[in-house]
Amino acid sequence: MEIIKDLLGIFNIFEGIYERIKKILIPPRAYSWQTLIYLSLFSWIMSSLAAPPIKSVIAFFGWAFLIAGTSWYTTDQPILIPGTNMPVGAVITGFLVSVFAFGQEEDVITPRTIVLWPTIAAIITAIPEFFEGSGIDSKRQIPKAEVRQRIIVLVGSCLILSAWIQLYFTVDKWANQYPSLLADDFSRSPFVIRTGSSDKIPENGAIILNRIQPVVQQQIDAKEWSDVERWLKKAPNTKENFGTVNAIGRQVINDLSRQSGRKVREGQVDSVEEWRLWNVDASVDNVGNNKNVYRLNLLALWNGPSSSAKRYFLRKSCQIEPISRAADASTVNIKTPGEKITVAEIQCEKRPQFFAGTPPKQQ
Repeated sequence: MEIIKDLLGIFNIFEGIYERIKKILIPPRAYSWQTLIYLSLFSWIMSSLAAPPIKSVIAFFGWAFLIAGTSWYTTDQPILIPGTNMPVGAVITGFLVSVFAFGQEEDVITPRTIVLWPTIAAIITAIPEFFEGSGIDSKRQIPKAEVRQRIIVLVGSCLILSAWIQLYFTVDKWANQYPSLLADDFSRSPFVIRTGSSDKIPENGAIILNRIQPVVQQQIDAKEWSDVERWLKKAPNTKENFGTVNAIGRQVINDLSRQSGRKVREGQVDSVEEWRLWNVDASVDNVGNNKNVYRLNLLALWNGPSSSAKRYFLRKSCQIEPISRAADASTVNIKTPGEKITVAEIQCEKRPQFFAGTPPKQQ
């Protein structure tokens, strides 16, 4: 007998689950939320089999049935979000309306969908307050003063929430388009928080200097000291040789910009528009009191937005000094093979250094 009772108890449990599922899936009457949901599913199946423009028309009605059915089901027994007068059903319906209105075929959930979701949900919550009754017997009314106040607070709060979400997407877009902004100082910002290392340097500026360095080294290393020294001493006054450095920098920046554009078209990276905001310069000074040892400073100047009017720059210094070596086939203007000559040796820093402000003027 005990076994039979246990089997009957299990049967009753399954029977109860079946009745609940049956109540949800089988419409009690033709005019019900289940009917609208089934119509939306039927419309989506038909739209997948149809061709444009009929496909878009059928899909439109599918969305309309889904939104109406979901709104009906979630408002039968509304559950409020704790601490507010907004039903959970309005949040769900607002999301569907936002996706339907602002989504795209290739990307259903877009930033605009997320931004407008809270505001649409608040409007859906407020609409029933302007009608009295239900179904076809409803009539328009002006809400009472306390209800109007509650509506204004709810809609205003959701507008502020949408504004903050929009700010997030805007800052994120700036960070993708101008990655060097992430190296700026955000200590005084009330809404941007740095999550990475505080000593981060602009990566794109470092890439520019790292690509310029080997080209400059090739022009100086192992060249006759007299020619190199003449180049270094003439540069501060005439900018003749730094024009070459600037030309190299412009070529590097153009190449990087083209590579970035190609990756964007191939969908590998987001748009990086900051290359045109970088500029290249150089300066020369002596190392200590030794007039035969020079320091060539390769500079990457940031001309984009920053927290300071003085902006910032990256510097990669290269030390150039004379060394004595035997002439060989790689040495220019060889007079006698094996003859001791003085050539330039250049050694550059491994990593660029980051500075806030503007670089000192060339003396």
